[in-house]
Amino acid sequence: MRRRTKTQEEKIAEQIADIVCDTRIDLDQVGMYLARIKPNTPYNRIMIIAESAEWEKEQAYDREHINPLF
Repeated sequence: MRRRTKTQEEKIAEQIADIVCDTRIDLDQVGMYLARIKPNTPYNRIMIIAESAEWEKEQAYDREHINPLF
């Protein structure tokens, strides 16, 4: 059986998830440093990632609980 190779986006998503799941990291501090050292672009792109993840979670819930046939 052939394994499907992961896309660059999947690899990055896994890296982000690993970083965020590390409970030793203070995410408030990370956000503060990010705001200080970088322009608005990283912040805006992180917000896009968060909104996309929220939408996907809502769609998955709808598929599972509200419209299981669709």
